[in-house]
Amino acid sequence: MRIFVLSKNSIIMYAAVLLALLGIFYIGRNYGEAVFTSGNGGSEIPIYSVEVPDKKIAITFDAAWGNEDTDELIKILGQNSAKASFFIVGGWVDRFPDSVKKFKDAGHEILNHSDTHSHMANLSENQIKTELNECENKISKITGTQKKLFRPPYGEYNDKIIKTARDTGFTTIQWDIDSLDWKDLSAEEIEGRVVGKVKNGSIVLFHNGAKNTPEALKIILPKLAEQGYKFVSVSELIYKDNYKIDVKGRQIQN
Repeated sequence: MRIFVLSKNSIIMYAAVLLALLGIFYIGRNYGEAVFTSGNGGSEIPIYSVEVPDKKIAITFDAAWGNEDTDELIKILGQNSAKASFFIVGGWVDRFPDSVKKFKDAGHEILNHSDTHSHMANLSENQIKTELNECENKISKITGTQKKLFRPPYGEYNDKIIKTARDTGFTTIQWDIDSLDWKDLSAEEIEGRVVGKVKNGSIVLFHNGAKNTPEALKIILPKLAEQGYKFVSVSELIYKDNYKIDVKGRQIQN
């Protein structure tokens, strides 16, 4: 039997390589396509869902593409007494200010999805702050409010992004249910990814401008309502203070 003896320097070198590999990227927690990148162990976690005693959930949309389904989404949400949260890119606000106003006037929440939908892990802290502040200023000019809730583009985040957002006054929001509607799944396939997986305090991700999302919502929202779920905005769902976030990103009130 051979016995291999490693020197102290060899042990340190192999440990450093292992930690570096682990720190390059982590495909996060089976939550859709969200990606967690970290260079320092990943101590910062955004809110994926909320521990609540009652059956309420948040329906959310990321808006970065077209606006052709604005009126249809408003109609479907209204028919189902659903208040949604729209995470909107600043460039989308520039192109479609009337749609932003329509969502706001219909009672929906307009939130921050960065100004240019960049890969923010590649940006400096000052560039991240600019992305957040520019988008928020554009939103507030139309809505008159600053909600200070932020969803990173592509669901990508790391410690720097979350900490910089927090230092700029923003809480970072993800999701625990991903419809994957942007992949042009059928309405039935989208339904299968949502209904049955939702639980109290879930945050569900959809996209405006996705091919089959309106038809899917016509199925999903009534079914969830039949199960007793109430549709609230993200601002209504989350805790504002005196809370912790567990390792799965579930926000829990202390």
